[in-house]
Amino acid sequence: MTKLIVSKNEPIVLVGGADVGPLEMRLCQAQATVFVGVDAGADHLTRAGIKPLAIIGDLDSVSDQTKAQNTDRLHRILEQDTVDFEKALMRVKAPIVYALGFWGGRVDHSLAVLNVLGRYRDRRIVLIGPKDATIVVPSGGLAMDLPPDTRVSLMPLGPAQVKSTGLKWDVSGLDFAPLGQASPSNAALGGVVTLDAQGVVLLSVPLDQMDQIRVAVST
Repeated sequence: MTKLIVSKNEPIVLVGGADVGPLEMRLCQAQATVFVGVDAGADHLTRAGIKPLAIIGDLDSVSDQTKAQNTDRLHRILEQDTVDFEKALMRVKAPIVYALGFWGGRVDHSLAVLNVLGRYRDRRIVLIGPKDATIVVPSGGLAMDLPPDTRVSLMPLGPAQVKSTGLKWDVSGLDFAPLGQASPSNAALGGVVTLDAQGVVLLSVPLDQMDQIRVAVST
């Protein structure tokens, strides 16, 4: 069994080494007070003046300056069977994990993050990008209260079906697949949107609806 490095009864933010804008950092600071640097993501925290509770990864990309400032918080994980995002995710426990700085940059890294999200679908993980907040539709479904015309993107990571209410284009009964049907640019009618997925389906909404994602995964 993998030993936990961080265990909290409150949300935490994992910060990776991909580009992180000031808006995304501020939004995450509004959601959580506990931050964990994931390899070079610790440098983002240093520049933002945030002290990480821990720094996890193979530590081959984090700067010497950041390492020197956090010698008691470094957790080097040398195995190469997993990417740094999964290394950290396996070693933290929290009711919600916000993943910032893992989207964009190299395509293989971004695809690996989606792979991890799909395999950890029972964890409450919110992937934060420059324009979107993304989760896997949880088992048991979810409900969000969204303004009219809010973008609601649904992308399957495997064969799936989704039941929906409150969308402009109802997807109920459609057979979703990565190389088949998807709903990347749907929209809310205005009011409550409900989604229930059989299979692994990514849900993305604009960053200004991040609070609705938080409420949806917290209930």
